Amino acid sequence: MTSTAPSHEPFVHPALFYRGTDQYIAGTVPFLREGLDAGEPAAVAAPPDRLELIREGLGERAAEVRFIDMTQAGRNPGRIIPSVLRKFADAQPSARRVRIIGEPIWQGRSAVEYPACVQHEALINAAFTGRAVTILCPYDAGQLEKQVLSDALATHPLLLDADGERASTAYSPEQIIARYNEPLLAPLSAAACDFAAQTLPEARDFAVSHARSLGMSGVRLGDLELAVAELTTNSVLHGAGSGTLRIWAESDRIVCEVHDGGQLNDPLAGRRPPNPTQPGGRGLLLVHQLADLVRVHTGHDGTTIRCYLPG
Repeated sequence: MTSTAPSHEPFVHPALFYRGTDQYIAGTVPFLREGLDAGEPAAVAAPPDRLELIREGLGERAAEVRFIDMTQAGRNPGRIIPSVLRKFADAQPSARRVRIIGEPIWQGRSAVEYPACVQHEALINAAFTGRAVTILCPYDAGQLEKQVLSDALATHPLLLDADGERASTAYSPEQIIARYNEPLLAPLSAAACDFAAQTLPEARDFAVSHARSLGMSGVRLGDLELAVAELTTNSVLHGAGSGTLRIWAESDRIVCEVHDGGQLNDPLAGRRPPNPTQPGGRGLLLVHQLADLVRVHTGHDGTTIRCYLPG
């Protein structure tokens, strides 16, 4: 139950469907050993219990692998491509193929997080087109819902399971991106204000004041202020020149939403590492770094960006 990336292929993106600990180890540890034997830099981004299984399976060779706690680094799925996958791949010599295990979806991901997770999996294919990288994405077929596994077949061109490796006949990442570009349900109650170029400071102060009244303080309050500043400025510069800001509490999070009349036509916006030679263009990327979750919907009536921060 291993997957080897043929040297003539550029980007390889298999899904691993596993059931139980033995299949998980059988699908991940040999995959990493193959890469290490070929001189490929390797990393694993997964929940802590999975990291421990792989460490134990690799034995002494675990020291050759970079281990990343996905529940922290990938808590916001929008951070995974720039801050986990691309960060590791871009740091390696360009002549070497890179091998990564990335497990962004696990039992316990919430329903509000899931659309961002599956969009992330679809967008990996565009983010790594032409790169000599193999990213293996494990899915717990014994615990995850059938819809999750069905979506995985649409976001991964290859499937690896106990029966071996085969092409996915359901592969269609563009359809997934479109399907999960779903309208965001309006909250039952939210504080709201309209803004334009001349009222950006007032909008930021409005958000900070309401977040404070909802119990937010300290560093998180500063994070929210910065996120609001970036989102509202983007609306003025790249949207329709104005927009509406809403803020409310949801469970243990403070949610900030900005809607404007513009169109966001680049699904990878905010998910690319910054280009050091390009001024600007980092606003949405910064929001992804600050927030625990970012949801986006764009359509004929404009674009809504909703970010969630711990209260």
